[in-house]
Parts: sequence; C-alpha cells; structure tokens
Amino acid sequence: MTRRLLLSYLTLAALLLLALEIPLGFVYSRAERERVINAAKDEAESVSAFASLSVSAGRAAQDLPERAAHCAERIGGKVLIVDRGGALLATSHPLSAAEEAGLAGWPGIAAALRGTATADMRTSTIGGVEYLAVATPVRHGAEEQGAVRITVPTRMVADRVHHVWLLLGLGGLAALTAVVVVGFGIARWTGRPIRELEHATRELAVGGTAVPVAITNGPPEVRSLAATFNRTAARLEHLLASQRAFAGEASHQLKTPLAALRLRLENLENDIALNARGSLTAALTETDRLARMVEGLLAMARLDESASEPERVDLGQVCAERHRAWTPLYERHGVWLALAGEYTGEVLALPGAVEQILDNLLSNALRVSPPGSTVSIDPRLPVVPERRFPHRHPHRPAGPGRVELHVMDEGPGMTEEQRRRAFDRFWRAPDAPKGGTGLGLALVQRLAHASGGEAVLRRAPLGGLDAVVRLPVAPGRAGGGPALPSQRPGRPLQTAAPGGR
Repeated sequence: MTRRLLLSYLTLAALLLLALEIPLGFVYSRAERERVINAAKDEAESVSAFASLSVSAGRAAQDLPERAAHCAERIGGKVLIVDRGGALLATSHPLSAAEEAGLAGWPGIAAALRGTATADMRTSTIGGVEYLAVATPVRHGAEEQGAVRITVPTRMVADRVHHVWLLLGLGGLAALTAVVVVGFGIARWTGRPIRELEHATRELAVGGTAVPVAITNGPPEVRSLAATFNRTAARLEHLLASQRAFAGEASHQLKTPLAALRLRLENLENDIALNARGSLTAALTETDRLARMVEGLLAMARLDESASEPERVDLGQVCAERHRAWTPLYERHGVWLALAGEYTGEVLALPGAVEQILDNLLSNALRVSPPGSTVSIDPRLPVVPERRFPHRHPHRPAGPGRVELHVMDEGPGMTEEQRRRAFDRFWRAPDAPKGGTGLGLALVQRLAHASGGEAVLRRAPLGGLDAVVRLPVAPGRAGGGPALPSQRPGRPLQTAAPGGR
C-alpha cells in the first residue's frame, strides 16, 4: 500500500510539474529570443544613427571602421556598413573581393537600401554557425544614405534557453525528491492501520488467534474495518476453540467406555453359545473400528490444536524405521513389504507427520492386499515428464523442489470417482473390507497439506492403488541422497516372504 500511495503522489506531482514547467519553458524561450532580436534591432538603429551623422559630416572613412569594430566586439557579432550604392564603408571583419562586390545583392542589405523596411531579420548560416541578421537603412531626413547590417550568433540564445530548461529540470527533480520524502512519511502514516490489520490477519491465519486491532487510528473507513475484523476474529476464535474442545473432549471421553466395552465383550466369550460366537466376533470388530475412529478424531483434533511449523525430517530414516516396524505384521498376513526408492534426503514436514502418513497408508494397503501380494514404500523425485514439461501439470511443482513418497499395493484398487472421494471424512468404498473408519486418508491429506505438500491417489502399475504424498525438500538439498542400504539400483529391497518365499 505504501508503494502505491507513493507512486500516486509521484504521478500527480510529475503531471503537475510537466503541466507547469513545459509551458513556462516555451514562454521563456520565446521571450529570450524576442529579447535578443529587439536588442539587435536597437543596436542596428544606434549604428545607423551614428553612420548618418558621420556620412553627413564627411567623416565616414575615419569614424565608421572604429565604430563598427567596437560594436562587433561588444555584441560578439559582425557589423557591416554600406553606402546608398552598396559600396562598403566599414566592416568589422575582412571580406573577399567577390563578397564586397556583391554586397548590394544581399537580401537584408537590398531591402534596407530600398527603404521598404526598417529592418530585415532572417537567420542564415555562416561558417556552419547560425546567425541572426538585422538590416536597417541609414537615413538623413528623407534621404537614403546606405544600410547597416548586424549579425549576432544565435548560440547565445540557445545557451540561455538550454540553461533555463536545465534549471527547470533541476527544480522539478528537487520538487519530486521533496514529494518522495514527504509522500513516504504520509504513506507510512496512512498505511499503518492497514499494516496492523495485515499483521493481525496473518497471525489469525497461522495460529488461529489474533490480538485485537486498535480502532482509534486512521480514517473512519479503516476504523470501521478494524472493528469488523475484531468482531470476526473473536467469533472465529470462539468457534475454533469450541470445535477443538468438542473433538478433543469427545474423543478422550469415548476411549475409556470403549475399552471397558471391549473387555466386557471378551469376558462373554466363555459364557456364550457356539451359534452366537459370530455375533460376538462382529461386535468386537465393530468395537475395534469405533476405537480406531476415535483415535483418528483425536489425531485430527491434535493436528488442529498444534498448528506447528514444518521441520526437517530424514525421509529415508523414517521410511526404513516404519518398514522395520510393519514387517512382522505383514508377514503374519502373508504379504510382502518392500522398501525401494532413490531419495533418502531431508524433507519439510510437521513433527511426526511422515510417520502418521506411512502408518495410515500401510494400514490401508495391508487391509486390501491379498496374501502373496507386495506393498512397496518408494520415496523418489518426480518423474521426468513432470520436470521436463511443467506446463502439463501447472498445479504440481516440478523438479527437485518436491519429493514423492509412494505406497503401492496390488489390491482391487479404486475407480476414478472413488479416488476423487477417498479423502473425504468417513467416506469408504462400497467394496472396502470391514474395519475401516474412513478417516485414514483424510488424516493423510490434512498432514500433507499442513506440511506444505499434497496427497493424491493413482492407479498402480499392477492394478492396485498408488498413494502419492508430495513433500517439499528441505532447504540446502538439491536432490536425493544415496541409495538405501543394501539396495541395488533398479530393484526394490524386499523382506523375506512368509513361509520362506
């Protein structure tokens, strides 16, 4: 805002200066030119009067050369005096024989000798220099005695005009400088309430809380805006606090009854008839599902409350640690868990976000993977087409600025419509296995967005699902790190298959 106000002040000041100084410069230039012309006329009439007296007294040969030389020296020009026949009487500069013979034919002198004009002013070029020529007849009463021609270089006029334009330009620059200094102070003073509002809005966007903005400064419109912002921020903070409190408290209050309910159901196993064991198992399954749902809600509530900043996370180390943690469970279900990837550097993510993302994705992949299939963890840089042709995917940052974390399974996969809806809370595919809560992928997307990345679902090469989480590379890392331990390029590192496979 300060820059825009300052630019508007400068624009108005520049337009005002141009509207004033350009006409002033032209007026002064015309006045200076007319002043020089009038001075030349006066000088020519003075020499003409002196020449008339000298010719009448018969002293033209003695007095006129000295007068012509003195006048030429004073005005910095040239003086030429001729008699009524055009013969040279006196000159301040030497002339060639041809020039002296043709004096009567010079335009200014010829007009003055005819007596048809009191002066003949024209600009001619002599030796590459522009001159202003003034010719005046020499009269004694009604008798024409000759003519006087004075030439003055117009360089003096041009120098004075240029000097005036230079002064006007320097004055305009000084005025603009003063406008910049004063305008900057005014713009800062005017924009201070707006900057306070901007700072409070940024704090509200980052942390969900905002310090009330003072409503005593600035114009009435800004004070009204500040009052409206304070009311909006207070209401939003109250709503967010109520939502967080409800989610957190409800999740905490439900955990204990759920644990007690499961314990009571397990205690009924020895006292229930065999034909009712299926219903008991279903009840235990639904209890576990409800417990996982509560855990998911609690995780989202903690994510909303934390609002922490992303930090540097060693992606390769986290992937290897989660691979080791999940391998025993995968082996019990007869599913391979492979660790591959070309990138093992650092990324930016919320504390614990990568671990939670991998846990949710690996849990979903295990639930849909048939025995004997493979689930792979693959951190890598974006594929070449996205880096080479970024205009094809304008919403995806290409190149080394992002890292893709792939979790691929060989399950039934999803349709395109299902993949679009999979990140909605509590949404589950119609043919999804029992026990899911519909919160895992929603939490993955929330964690990815909070870390500055994104999460998408694709069709895996073998028909399953490819869950891709893009995370920003930590500053100072231009590419991936070395290959994972014991990994040969081009082949994933796999765990031993269950049963010796």
